[in-house]
Amino acid sequence: MGAMSALLASRWARRLAIGIALIGAVLLFLLNLRSAGETAGRHAERLNQMERQNDIQRRMLEAASTRPSDRDDLADRLRDGQF
Repeated sequence: MGAMSALLASRWARRLAIGIALIGAVLLFLLNLRSAGETAGRHAERLNQMERQNDIQRRMLEAASTRPSDRDDLADRLRDGQF
């Protein structure tokens, strides 16, 4: 124990310990930053997929709202060339 306390009491050992702690903190920060970036990327991709699905569904609903109500309406639209 005496050697350990003497080592920690030395000036260069304290500087080394501070340097190692600082490097460790920077590495942990960078790892956390990378993880946050991956999470943000997944959320952005999910948002893009939802927007595409909503656009497709909106177009389907618009098409359904203008469809002919029965066979006679369909025949009239086909004769008029509006279909």
